[in-house]
Amino acid sequence: MALKGNLRDFSTTQLLNLVNLARKTGTLTIKDSEVPSRLSFREGKLIFATADAAGHESGLLVSILQRTGKLSAERASAIRQGAGKLGDKQLGLMLINAGVVSQDDIMQSVRQHVLDITYGLFDRSEGLFRFDANILPPPECITVSIDLEGVIMDGSRRIKQHEQLEGELPSLDRALKFADRSNVRLRKLNLTEEEWRVISLVNPRNTIRQIGKANNLSDFQIRRIVYGLLQAGLVEMTWPEGIAPPRPRRGVPVGEPAAPPAPAVKRHVIVRLIDRIRRIQ
Repeated sequence: MALKGNLRDFSTTQLLNLVNLARKTGTLTIKDSEVPSRLSFREGKLIFATADAAGHESGLLVSILQRTGKLSAERASAIRQGAGKLGDKQLGLMLINAGVVSQDDIMQSVRQHVLDITYGLFDRSEGLFRFDANILPPPECITVSIDLEGVIMDGSRRIKQHEQLEGELPSLDRALKFADRSNVRLRKLNLTEEEWRVISLVNPRNTIRQIGKANNLSDFQIRRIVYGLLQAGLVEMTWPEGIAPPRPRRGVPVGEPAAPPAPAVKRHVIVRLIDRIRRIQ
């Protein structure tokens, strides 16, 4: 059974985090227009991406190599005409043997193609998603292996919508603490100087707002950095030292607007979704 939903309920960042945590194999399809984007994973690692109606662009490798400057337009056109129905793996081997490109050129270009498609999905807040377990690209496709922790951090840096981040982190008066095994994850990530400065102040004594002010970051900037750290599993939300969490109210009086859901509430929903995605076979 496929897992389906709407990006209004779960962002691309959260979906990738789910696949990473559950170490799933399969394909995530995101559609907010006529042309869907497809991301494929093996045991929680990103291996392939495409954005076309058929699910596998015709002559994908040639297009990728041309886009990354490894082939001129004229040479790409000639290769397309002579390649016939060769799959990308066969074509790649032929180009390597002919000295047109190196294996490194091909792998770096495919990796960049996969990341470009993936990063383009982070700022979307509308559209439908579907995760199909154990569905992988055709055997003739060239795949890579990319850790999702780094992708999640890089993608979070690219989020430009203030409203989206404010919805994910409504309060800057909460504090942060390090998550379990965060030291292991830190070794895998390439953090910016700003992110390291924020990391250095992670302590239940400091609110997110105080960390932002200490680093001369705007509310939007500190939200974006903390959101990335949360989604990468480096930190967790907590209450500042000396401040007791509010008691849950039995009901909201008529006329009083309901408070926005705290990140901890969303965390419970995500945990349940992780359980669901783990059960998908």
